[in-house]
This record gives sequence, structure tokens and C-alpha cells, in this order.
Amino acid sequence: MRNTVLFAFIGLGIGVVTGCFFINDTTSEFSVRLYHRLQAAGDQDNIIFSPLSVAVALGMVELGARGASLEEIRQAVGFSHLLPGVEFSLLQNLTAALSDDDTHYIIRFANSLFLQEGVTFNPEFLHLMRKYFRADVETVDFSESAAVAEQINSWVENHTESKIRELLSAEDFSSVTRLTLVNAVYFRGSWKNQFRPENTRTFSFSRDDGSEVQTLMMYQQGDFYYGEFSDGSQEAGGVYQVLEMPYEGEDMSMLIVLPRQEVPLASLEPIIKAPLLEEWANNVKRQKVEVYLPRFKVEQKIDLRSTLQELGIKNIFTNDADLSAMTDGKDLYIGKAVQKAYLEVTEEGAEGAVGSGMIALTRTLVLYPQVMADHPFFFVIRNRRTGSILFMGRVMTPEVIEPNDHDFDSM
Repeated sequence: MRNTVLFAFIGLGIGVVTGCFFINDTTSEFSVRLYHRLQAAGDQDNIIFSPLSVAVALGMVELGARGASLEEIRQAVGFSHLLPGVEFSLLQNLTAALSDDDTHYIIRFANSLFLQEGVTFNPEFLHLMRKYFRADVETVDFSESAAVAEQINSWVENHTESKIRELLSAEDFSSVTRLTLVNAVYFRGSWKNQFRPENTRTFSFSRDDGSEVQTLMMYQQGDFYYGEFSDGSQEAGGVYQVLEMPYEGEDMSMLIVLPRQEVPLASLEPIIKAPLLEEWANNVKRQKVEVYLPRFKVEQKIDLRSTLQELGIKNIFTNDADLSAMTDGKDLYIGKAVQKAYLEVTEEGAEGAVGSGMIALTRTLVLYPQVMADHPFFFVIRNRRTGSILFMGRVMTPEVIEPNDHDFDSM
């Protein structure tokens, strides 16, 4: 019986509600392909995942891979045009650019190897893991599955301020598990232009299935990067809006892509491609905009094994896996791949602070462009200097406010 490896990706973001260019981040196309796979799997579900977290975790696996296992990862993630090994420095630089101590936000990357006691791993592999990914190394006994799950989950909680809990369970391990790779990403940022809590009101949010829910809608008028785009046909419903809202320091931002009110997000999603992300970022212009944005909290646990296999990363999950750069033998394969991501978008210090009254929903006679996110939208949180995508997802249903909730204001 071959030994199994488990690796997990954890992405966490807290956006405290809170012209650009791309240095060639070769993982953008991979990010978009991942999104489309997740979109196809859930018709009306929110989506949140961290493409950079997936790329980093796959980089950790790639360090130990050879042959077809290595080439499949390089091809799928977008590294095949690079000289072998260059991708590790690229990932190292992308994560270093995000976690600079001089930044105005908090991003923490935490990588760890949990190794089976008594198994000898290649010293060069462990050295490179520390060099490129600053990975901690701990030994465990995977046959004690409950204790191992508790240990790893505690490690994840400690590196995500307790936002990501119960990532793994005892059932994820067995006596043949030999290695678990865990990558945690924690992000917290405040908007450069913050929303005033007293302007938050209860609004109706129209879902794409025709139903409506009540949610807390934030409002402000401020200077943002904004543009209106069209795909040149009616495939995306004609013109759609793109709003870029920088976080404090302006290195990080959230791009929000909003179709017209009557156009379902599913009509716009097929046109999303990596070059289009670059086009949006390069062509939004700074101007005064009225912004209506719901508070939202999205959390998702994704079993990425089948998704990665669909993207061409198959070998590492089979008995044909070659992870021999990790150990001298060829008896390892990836048993499971999972990511759990969390993103919360609120006003700065707005917890429980909801004003009374109403904001008019008028779409006429406005002096400035108006972004009314009262229907599903796509979003990206990225580094504006490198183009690396920390989070990508969509909001199909924001936080729902029930009539008997403390925060509910009758319209």
C-alpha cells in the first residue's frame, strides 16, 4: 500500500469596510480557470478562495515532485515557460511583497510541514522548503488521527486569529498518511476611504433566482477608480461596471465587477479571463463615485482534488505519483487537497452600529457615477504592484437580515 500525503490551503481575509499595472504574475490564468471550475459546481452559491494560497501550496508540492508529477503542476499553474526552478523565487517574491512590514495592512503567510515520525525526508527538500516558503517542520504520528487533526487545526487557528476552525478531521488521516502540507493566509485591511457606520441602512438585495433578501447596505461618496466596460456583444448584457477600492496604503485593493441590475451574474462570468483582469486594472480612472456596497461575509471549504484534476494536475493524486524528491522512495501520493477561505467586508468599527431611516434608491439625476451593488457581483482582492490575486470570488447572497434581528430597520 502506498503512503498518502495530504495538503491543505487556508485563505482568510478580513476587509475592514474597511491606474494600475501588472508585473507579470503568471498565475492569473490559473486563478481564473480555478474560478470557472468552482462557478460551474455551484449555481447560486457564494464563492471565496485564495488563488495565491493554492499556487504556494502547489509550489511546496512541486519542490518534492519529479517527472510527470512535476510537469503537470508547472503546466497547469503557468510555469512551463519559465526555466525550471524560477517559479520558486517568483512565489517567494510575491509573498514577500505582500508581507512587507512597512505595509498599512496585515498579511501573514504561514506554511508548515507535518511529517510522519520515523520517516526520513530528503534534507535538500526540507532546506528548500525553509528557503522559499519559510515552512515550519513538525513530526506527528498520523495513526493517532484525532490528535493530529486537533494539532493541525490549532496551528491553523493560531495563524488566522481563530477565523478558520476545524479545517481537518480525524477521518482525513490514516496509518498510511506520511505528510501534510498546510498553507495559511491571513489578511486584514482597512479601506483608504472608509464607510461611515451611520450611513448603513437595510436594503433589498435581488438574487439571480428572482428572490429578494434584506441586507445591510453601506454607502459613501468618494474618490475611487471606476470604469464602464462592454464585451462588444450582448453576451455579458452589454455595459457593466468595474470599481476598484484601495485599502490603506493603496498597495492592496478590491475590484468589484457589477453587471446591470437586470443581468444575472452568470451572463457576465463566461467573459472573465486573465487578460480582462489586466484590462480592468489598467483602464479604471480615478473619479468621484457613489458606492452602495452590502456588508458581506463569505466562507467556503473546497475539496480541490477533483478541481485540480480537471485542470490537469492528476498524477500527484494517483499511485503513479513521483514525489521522490521528498524521500528516497516513490511511495508517496497526495491523498487530499482542501482549502477553507473566509472573507468579511464591513465598515471600520461598524459592528452593531446601524442607523435608522432610509437612503433613496434613485438612479436618476445623480451627479456622479453610481455603483449600486444590490444584486450579485464578482470580486478580486489583489496586490496592485505585482498583480498577484490574494482572493477571488462572488457574492450571490450577502448577510441576510431577518425582520426580528437586532439590526433590522423596516424599509
